[in-house]
Amino acid sequence: MKGAPMVANFMLREADAASFLGLAPKTLSRWRWAGKGPAYRKLGSSVRYRVEDLEDFVKAATIDPVNEIAGAGR
Repeated sequence: MKGAPMVANFMLREADAASFLGLAPKTLSRWRWAGKGPAYRKLGSSVRYRVEDLEDFVKAATIDPVNEIAGAGR
């Protein structure tokens, strides 16, 4: 797909990134201060999130219920 790299590198404002993740912007702010959450960029005083980083964050947080149940008995 020709446009995929440009979309993946597209940068969102904090409010848009929070909406993308289904979170409140304040949650992203708290995560930044705690050193948690998705990767972000500082452009002067502005915070930006790449779509690719948000997608990677969601993938890393994904739990496979089948593997969770199988590992619970250990």
